[in-house]
Amino acid sequence: MTREAKIMAGIILLTIPTIQYGGYFLLTSLKDPNSHYMDNALRQNFFRAGHAHAGVFVILALVCQILADNAALSPSWLWLARIGVPLAAILIPAAFFLSMTSPSATQPNGLVSLIYLGIVALAASVLTLGIGLLRSALS
Repeated sequence: MTREAKIMAGIILLTIPTIQYGGYFLLTSLKDPNSHYMDNALRQNFFRAGHAHAGVFVILALVCQILADNAALSPSWLWLARIGVPLAAILIPAAFFLSMTSPSATQPNGLVSLIYLGIVALAASVLTLGIGLLRSALS
């Protein structure tokens, strides 16, 4: 494992307590009738989606660090491959949570657009990494 992969993996692992806190927040919101969490199905769906995406993307980001060590990419393209998935793991869940902060919200606010930035970061990263891995295998 390269130094870069170790640094990125270490940073990514440090984000896991935020995901744990999200699970704790959801659990306490479910149990507390004063949170009004159960009164808003759209908010429930957004919060569940945010929590699920965070967990899945963090795992994918860790896997991508190991894969990036074997990709045939220039240093700048390699960094794009390394940081895109962790960036998506921040942007997409943040958009789900921050766009529905009000318990009475009937639609997401403008921060929902962060999802699209996360999608671009994710796609750019995995496509770059995939191409780099194919280049490495075919050379």
